[in-house]
Amino acid sequence: MVSQTFTFRPVGIIHSCFKEKFGIPRQARLVPDAAARVEILKPFDRDEAFKGLEQFSHIWVVFVFHVGTRDEWKPTVRPPRLGGNKRVGVFGTRSGFRPNPIGISAVELVGILREHGTLYLDIRGIDMLDKTPVLDIKPYLPYADSVDGAIGGFAPERPVVALKVDFTPQALATCKAIEKKIKGFKQLIIQILQNDPRPAYYDISREKKDFGFRIHDVDVKWRVENSRAVVIAIDPYPTADISSV
Repeated sequence: MVSQTFTFRPVGIIHSCFKEKFGIPRQARLVPDAAARVEILKPFDRDEAFKGLEQFSHIWVVFVFHVGTRDEWKPTVRPPRLGGNKRVGVFGTRSGFRPNPIGISAVELVGILREHGTLYLDIRGIDMLDKTPVLDIKPYLPYADSVDGAIGGFAPERPVVALKVDFTPQALATCKAIEKKIKGFKQLIIQILQNDPRPAYYDISREKKDFGFRIHDVDVKWRVENSRAVVIAIDPYPTADISSV
């Protein structure tokens, strides 16, 4: 019987465009323009520790699901890909509700830089919440990590893009104003909504409900009308300083 326990120190922390769980893509790289910065914490922020990493286009980020953790684990979960109603074994899914709440995502490495003495990794195609603790960083190896002929169980293929996206005139005007400070903001909203972030168990026949998600300290409000996602309002989060995002 293994009785040994382990304690891990975070090597970094995620500064993500996603400020709350709702709206985060269900897997990495589903929203290619979703960006984050990994702040490397001391004493791991030594330049030599990252020597050679710049040669890789993608990396694995090993992290902690730090929000919504549970005191007790359950052997089965309800993955969104199965509609949120069918239960399967926790180890047959990538759910964050696990005995050890550890996640792993393959993301694009945009750059490595140091600003004001702090070392950062800029990454893209993320599926991680802001302030997520990072346990480890590993290079993605195409010859080893991409397996020809692999079988994906109940998720054999990338989800089909379900929704077209429109903006009300007011929302579009606000979006254009914000884009002067947040480059690619409109495209990020479109990519998120194309993947239909509504809860898997939601009755899609009820198209009148308004939804919202928070990115870059901005609240995006939207609804589905005639099978199209319509952005109806974009408002700065009450405590946000848009000039800083």
